Amino acid sequence: MPDKSSYLRPEAVVEHIDITRYPDIAPLLEAMGRTAFQARNLHRAAQIYEQMLQDEQCTVILCLAGSLVSAGLRRVLVEAIRCRMVDVIVSTGAIIVDQDFFEALGFRHYQGSPRVDDDELRQLMIDRIYDTFIDEEELRVCDHTIARIAEQLPPGVYSSREFIAAMGQYLVEQGLGDGSIVRAAYEQGVPIFVPAFSDCSAGFGLVLHQHRHPEHHVAIDSVKDFRELTYLKVQAQQTGLVMVGGGVPKNFAQDVVVAADVIGASVPMHKYAIQITVADERDGGLSGSTLREASSWGKVESTYEQMVFCEATLALPLLVGYVYHRGVWRQRSQRRWADMFARARVATLEGVRQDGGRG
Repeated sequence: MPDKSSYLRPEAVVEHIDITRYPDIAPLLEAMGRTAFQARNLHRAAQIYEQMLQDEQCTVILCLAGSLVSAGLRRVLVEAIRCRMVDVIVSTGAIIVDQDFFEALGFRHYQGSPRVDDDELRQLMIDRIYDTFIDEEELRVCDHTIARIAEQLPPGVYSSREFIAAMGQYLVEQGLGDGSIVRAAYEQGVPIFVPAFSDCSAGFGLVLHQHRHPEHHVAIDSVKDFRELTYLKVQAQQTGLVMVGGGVPKNFAQDVVVAADVIGASVPMHKYAIQITVADERDGGLSGSTLREASSWGKVESTYEQMVFCEATLALPLLVGYVYHRGVWRQRSQRRWADMFARARVATLEGVRQDGGRG
């Protein structure tokens, strides 16, 4: 049987697309706008994205699902963060922990093939994501690092946003992850929410942490995530959604409009919304449900919305590349919504101290 190195070859490391290397992607998208089908839809989505960034009142929420970092899109997303094209991120745990944080620790994804012997991969402790490979033994290091971060925090209940901020701080302190989503978001004040935080490598790390400390441990409260993002919507008012894939991040971000109404706050629907997906709307599933359908639920306005039925590795570099090269982000102010939560935490702690010194 081949050994692990025959699959995880240095020359097969997945390289992340760098949209800044190309002189200008915008003319290609503009040409696509004069064609048809998903090419024209992608051009309109890019125009709506640009409009979000030109709207000084608009907070941009990026929703991520699917296997994006393992497929080479990490740098595209980091560029969007650093260039003020993203203000808030709602993601699956796999993207943030198993893929981005994993690479921030120094590990890599490798090009592979779907036509391999998966039993052989299992024996070699190699995991397959369609046509890419990842070392399960290295992934276990990621699990244990999450447990280590949890054990450095005071026991208590945290939102995923709070814990991911601690992950970003860990990378900075350790001098790791320059070029990672988690670190870039931490440094740029972009909060990251992962509503299903235990459904990834973080879950394994937190199980290990709670197993070691059954009485006093860190726990993640998904309702706190929902409440925090709802409060952010109340403060921001005007919002736009850029959604890659569907699933939990899509629904979570859309639902905050209804949640605000439930708590008695007045907020508008998401003014702008674009989605890249390969899911079909005809089975009634969420991932393929159209943005016009979301309008019936009072979540998304139907004026500036666009569905793009295309695989993300094709569409996302073109979408972000168009906005990057058009340059509207250069005049856009930085929102730093993460600072709002930091200020609220300090205010809460001060209030507790003044109320009797507990803390």
